[in-house]
Amino acid sequence: MIKVERILCPTDLSAESDEALRYALALATSYKAKIILLYCRKPGSIVDWATSSGAARRFQQALFTYLDASELSTVAWVAAVAEGDNPAVAIAREARERKADLIVMHSRRRPRAATLLGSTAEAVCKTAPCPVLVTHPTEREWVGFTTNEIDLRRVLVAYDNSRDGDLALRYGAMLAERYQAEVHLLHVRSDEASETTELAWSSASRDASYEVAGRHLQQAIPQEACLCCDIVTAVRCGQPDHEILAYATEHEIDLICMGASGAGFSLGKLFGSTTDRVLRRAPCPVFIARPVATASSSAKAA
Repeated sequence: MIKVERILCPTDLSAESDEALRYALALATSYKAKIILLYCRKPGSIVDWATSSGAARRFQQALFTYLDASELSTVAWVAAVAEGDNPAVAIAREARERKADLIVMHSRRRPRAATLLGSTAEAVCKTAPCPVLVTHPTEREWVGFTTNEIDLRRVLVAYDNSRDGDLALRYGAMLAERYQAEVHLLHVRSDEASETTELAWSSASRDASYEVAGRHLQQAIPQEACLCCDIVTAVRCGQPDHEILAYATEHEIDLICMGASGAGFSLGKLFGSTTDRVLRRAPCPVFIARPVATASSSAKAA
């Protein structure tokens, strides 16, 4: 069973960054989870409030943006300050040490010229010891601005017949079941797909290969999801990130779920993976499925 008991929410306490806090609060309320609010401080910083007690006061002010005093008293939260030159490394380290089940963070839309360097959110999605929910500016919303109510209606799972894809499907189905949302399960047939793939595109006609892919999608769906959710399956051909983003826009998807590596998709090493490209342009929040680190793996990482 997938549990969400501790949610790590990194924020720089800007209004833009605090958009992720709204989602973290809504999910923490829904799952009765504890929120760990994290500020990453660079070594030698002269910010005088960047201590645990000082950050706690700043975090409390941010929480009051979305909660009144009585509501805040029902939320379990703690303040944390991490120091390091690389925020992504500090966030992943804190998530591991604090045994987070989910990271919720905001990503700014980066200019095209900056995509070669990647972003903090992209780096966290590659190294986090747990799943990561990434929000963006000007996207489709499913958490109320003042009520913190969750109105999740359509979840898109980008499925690539890999272990990462299976994990994304498990999380997507879990969220869909909890909030009675539709599950849209999408497989994109890339023209550059490997000949060794299980779907064996090259040995079948176009129509037959789509039929085979459709059967694989139906077989991948967890039985409990079939009982609790409306399931829509789709197979497309083209560049994976383009097709995922187009489908999300056409069907007014509220949340895209996908694996961390994009394994099984065509990976562009120079400009990042399919996952990176979807993160940069998604019209809605993106849930990057990663396995939660066990106690033994956390000890090794330390």
